[in-house]
Amino acid sequence: MLRILRRIAMLVGAVSPMLFAGTAVQAKPTPAEALGITPTQQDVDYDLPTKGEVAKCTLDVDSFGGISGFVVKSASGEILRRFLDTNGDNQVDQWCYFKDGIEIYRDIDTDHNNKVNECRWLGTAGTRWGIDKDQDGKIDSWKSISPEEVTSELVAAIGSADAARFRRLLLTSSELDSLGLADKKTAEIKARIDASLKNFADRCEAQKLISAKSEWIHFGASRPAVIPAGTDGNTKDLTIYDDASAVVETPTGKEKKHSQLMIGSMVKVGDGWRVLGLPENIELTKTASFRLLAPSNAAGGSGEPVAGTGDLSPESRKLYDELETLEKSLASATPEKQTEIHDKRADILSKLIKSANSAEERGNWVRQFAETISAAVTAGNYPDGVERLEKLAEETVALPGSKQLLPFVKYRLLQAQKDSASQKEDADYAKINETWTAGLETIIEDYPAAPEAAEAMLQLGMAHEFNEKPKEALTWYNRLLAEMPSSDQAKKATGAKTRLDSTGKKIALKGKSIDGRAAVNLADYTGKVVLIHYWATWAGPSKEDMDVIKDMQAKYGKSGFQPLGVNLDGSATDAKTFLAANRYPWPHAFEEGGIEESRLASEMGILTLPMMMLVDKQGRVLNNNVHAAELDAELKKALGLNTSSTGSKGKTR
Repeated sequence: MLRILRRIAMLVGAVSPMLFAGTAVQAKPTPAEALGITPTQQDVDYDLPTKGEVAKCTLDVDSFGGISGFVVKSASGEILRRFLDTNGDNQVDQWCYFKDGIEIYRDIDTDHNNKVNECRWLGTAGTRWGIDKDQDGKIDSWKSISPEEVTSELVAAIGSADAARFRRLLLTSSELDSLGLADKKTAEIKARIDASLKNFADRCEAQKLISAKSEWIHFGASRPAVIPAGTDGNTKDLTIYDDASAVVETPTGKEKKHSQLMIGSMVKVGDGWRVLGLPENIELTKTASFRLLAPSNAAGGSGEPVAGTGDLSPESRKLYDELETLEKSLASATPEKQTEIHDKRADILSKLIKSANSAEERGNWVRQFAETISAAVTAGNYPDGVERLEKLAEETVALPGSKQLLPFVKYRLLQAQKDSASQKEDADYAKINETWTAGLETIIEDYPAAPEAAEAMLQLGMAHEFNEKPKEALTWYNRLLAEMPSSDQAKKATGAKTRLDSTGKKIALKGKSIDGRAAVNLADYTGKVVLIHYWATWAGPSKEDMDVIKDMQAKYGKSGFQPLGVNLDGSATDAKTFLAANRYPWPHAFEEGGIEESRLASEMGILTLPMMMLVDKQGRVLNNNVHAAELDAELKKALGLNTSSTGSKGKTR
């Protein structure tokens, strides 16, 4: 392999004329030699051509975004491998592997010492990003890993009794300290982690749920939760799952047994997730369940062992398989077929709710029913979904845990009713808005402590903003901040309140440009009239406004007008592609998270698009919600220009 790599390095050097100058041309490695290089990690599903197919493969020198390397392709032209020299030192430092033309795994040498120290799964293979600190071919820690992948790794670790694999899924001491938990909680978690490491081998040997042949099938949890700073002595927000689980399939003779692994609490650390110990039904102890959101449980509970409670009934497993098949067929289905699929999905989810073994499992299916069917109605693909949700709401009343489930279901029913009514040709939007706001107020009155009450208050504020009633909007934002100050919605309400109260005040706007190479800072444009334009490629009207802004820039740029864009796409790639195809030559800031989670959106409470704010030469807000149609007149006033001196009006949208 080293001989092949040296020849690869020579090839990479030959890509650059300057690097190749004065050096004899070396023979390129054959496709067979290049395809003989394998990933440092074992669980990589990549294309492996047969001997006959290898003979038809090609190896070509190429440049990828200015980076030298070569690519191996199949006879049909599909990429199989790509090997790159990212720093121009004539040594390969990225080994890329493909599956069906998509890159799914990459070995990386970031310190350029000819040894792999990072391993990254990509594309359809997931999000894992492992660090091999001592460069011995074994991952030491996870830089990035999703909750689903954590539970899959946990199943593999227990099945193989691999303590090292288990250890890298746990919080490290430094990670635990970084969470900002109270001393008592930190000590409690540390004790759990230490005990799980000490007892790992014994528990793996004693447990009967997972074998070396077991396969991870499914991750189970509702939405993640946030424990805000200030709760029980926390100094930072904490993002968690508190009742995560995993479905595991284990061969038992000719049959396959399906079991539920009770993972319990998981914590988000950076771009990864960590567990706090062994799964509850692997521990085999009589201690009560541990929950981050419900610390009082640690002092109570039945004290009965939970081992063996995770088995799924054959009926539930069969229904789940049917549901999974339906989900996969949705992407390629016609609109007519999608309606049929959604109807079948609702039927299966109803059966899963009835066949659930526990209140927790039943609650998860109820939430999935409400979430997916409501989303299908909103997308316009399931007009009968409203009726199905109404029936679900009626049936949920009699279920255990209905106090928590009902606001979840009823809010999504209300959303579906609004969206369904809006999709009709003769839609009466005034009546729809009246019904929507009345329904939101009912949810707040009936379930004042539910998370949906916070969302309802935020939506009421947004509705009044849309109807240009800022005082009423502020009333709801202030109520949200007073009654549910620790909610995620409160952060957005704080920003919206800042924006609505901003007229005549100075504001700050700082961020990175979309390409990440430069800073975008409102303060740098003191002395100019600045238009802050919030936009996203998915928001058509906000893109239409950009043509108006471009005209205004051409018209008033020399008079002191400066646009600043703030992109709220979920990915910078979408914005980069759009700007590459459309010239809008002013700075554009970007930060990960989109309109839902981006700091740039939260700071000013940007809840809908389009949204523009006009700032004077001293950095004070002139108009906190200027529309494209009034921009020309607003700029003339702000710049102190007479109507007669500015020529014809710019076009508006």
